[in-house]
Amino acid sequence: MGNRPSYPGTPRWVKATGIVVIVLVLLVGILLLSGHGPGRHTSSGKAGGQVSPSSFMEAHAPPEGHCG
Repeated sequence: MGNRPSYPGTPRWVKATGIVVIVLVLLVGILLLSGHGPGRHTSSGKAGGQVSPSSFMEAHAPPEGHCG
């Protein structure tokens, strides 16, 4: 059948990209399962989980009379 050159294999950059993608997917999955995902920072009482800027500022304002 002839002298066909052997297939050199998968390029290094493809392997590295695949490993990085797998690690990122696993990390996101672990964070979501552990409760550290995007849903953690939303309030359960509001539709869409959006908080108005004024309520955010009131919740994070320093106590009255505090100088800092």
